[in-house]
Amino acid sequence: MIKLLLTGLWVCIVTLGAVYFSVQMSAAPTPVDEEAKKKELLELIPGESITIPVISDGAITGYFLGRVSFMVDKQKITGVKLPITEVTTDELFTLLIGNKMVDLSKPGAFDLEKFRSSIKDGMNKKLGEGLVSEVLVEQLDYLSKEDIRNNASRGNKNPNPGRKIVEGVKIEAPQSSGH
Repeated sequence: MIKLLLTGLWVCIVTLGAVYFSVQMSAAPTPVDEEAKKKELLELIPGESITIPVISDGAITGYFLGRVSFMVDKQKITGVKLPITEVTTDELFTLLIGNKMVDLSKPGAFDLEKFRSSIKDGMNKKLGEGLVSEVLVEQLDYLSKEDIRNNASRGNKNPNPGRKIVEGVKIEAPQSSGH
């Protein structure tokens, strides 16, 4: 009787061990989604509308209208003392006016990726390496002085939107960063 009881107990232990081992081996390890993990470490800094005058031969010939947002490292942004908006404005002035990255006579020749990487490199140089992870260009348009006059003469009814240089990305659910 005791032999039968011990044999039954031994069979139960072996069966439970085999089931436990097979369940452990068959369960696939949870995949580590690097993209999701990277996004958790980033924070969206929504851009403000920026107007940059285009000066040619000592006179204003038009305006660049832009809005650029950034994905920044959450931990590194806490140590930043410079205001993001002013640094962004300075960087856009440098690229659009100083470096003349946009040739208005050839709007199709604009290289958006080069523009983004130039902004990212310039911002990281000023604010700290690795701070800006991604640049999101929401809007980049050009409005000539004539377009502005025509819009004003029509009483801003049915205004001319100007020349769209970049078809921007839509930013959804911006988070407040306190900057």
